[in-house]
Amino acid sequence: MTLFLITFAFIAVVITMMAIGVIFGRQAIKGSCGGSGGAACVCTEKCDKRKKIEAAQSLDLIR
Repeated sequence: MTLFLITFAFIAVVITMMAIGVIFGRQAIKGSCGGSGGAACVCTEKCDKRKKIEAAQSLDLIR
């Protein structure tokens, strides 16, 4: 039981530190620019996957 409580407390502290970092950093949490098909990419430089998706979308708009 002691090991569980120590592990739980450690994970809670890590999650709290991450939340504070996001709140004060004012930056979005970065993940894959490809995402789940969403149009909102928060990356400063777009990855190859996002570039391909946007190129395909622009071709579809032209047609």
